[in-house]
Amino acid sequence: MELIRGIHNIRDQHHGCVLTIGNFDGVHLGHVEVIKGLLEDAKALNLPSTVMIFEPQPQEFFCKDQAPARLTRLRDKLALLAKLGVERVICVSFNRKFANFAAADFVQQVLIDKLGVKALTVGDDFRFGRGREGDFSLLQALGKGAGMAVKSTESFKKANARVSSTAIRTALKAGDLQLAKTMLGHDYAISGRVIHGWKKGRELGFPTANVALKRQVCPLNGVFAVQAVIAGRTYNGVANVGNKPTFNGTRALLEVHLFDFAQSIYGQFIEVKLKHKLRDEQKFNGLDELVQQIKHDAIAAKQFFTLATTAQSGSL
Repeated sequence: MELIRGIHNIRDQHHGCVLTIGNFDGVHLGHVEVIKGLLEDAKALNLPSTVMIFEPQPQEFFCKDQAPARLTRLRDKLALLAKLGVERVICVSFNRKFANFAAADFVQQVLIDKLGVKALTVGDDFRFGRGREGDFSLLQALGKGAGMAVKSTESFKKANARVSSTAIRTALKAGDLQLAKTMLGHDYAISGRVIHGWKKGRELGFPTANVALKRQVCPLNGVFAVQAVIAGRTYNGVANVGNKPTFNGTRALLEVHLFDFAQSIYGQFIEVKLKHKLRDEQKFNGLDELVQQIKHDAIAAKQFFTLATTAQSGSL
């Protein structure tokens, strides 16, 4: 998959494509339906399938730390889009200049003149341009004279509910990982490179792999039974997502303790799939109380995986 970083990097060879535009946060099953429409148009017109996304996401730019929690960081989003078969992604830098782009100018200068879009697929609630002045009707009107077909994909529904990033955030905040998975189409996961931490886990007998949560807001916190993927291998473990209140921490962090694991993985990329929530994060009255709770958490996580394995074996 080709990644084009910024509108200024669109070249002549990128003229002529089918396109969809959006945040695609989480790349959930609703997004999958939009991508399906995109791929169908690409095949029918023999043109490359192209997705336009934004960094930061618009609400992150306007609302800063009041923006909704992000489900997927850029690297993971690109990997999921590539897995779906998207050929090109244009990652637009969402800044003040872009935010002030008049909707009609964006359509003419970028979609028509630069990209030569022949088919545009957008969600039914798509809005764009300065002050969100652009909508589906404007796209249709401007596209008609330029040979750009515009279609809207109706909101995909799962279990009689609209699949959306907002609904997934709500499920995650409530600790309902199964509902989130149903809407995402895959386990909710956090990934990144393992960094050096305070080494407190090692001192307490529970060494952890730490990943900084480089997002303005995290969609959940607490202690979870997890599966971590490192260099293609999967390990069971228990993880805390939060700011370590017992140590008066202020930085959001993912701390993963892997069972029967003794390797040094600093600097390596790790994907942590959250399988089951055990409890909320809490502040303890000293290290002894914390250690006892960690032991209980590890036992609970192992029991979860034992029961999951038994249930899976029984269904075969």
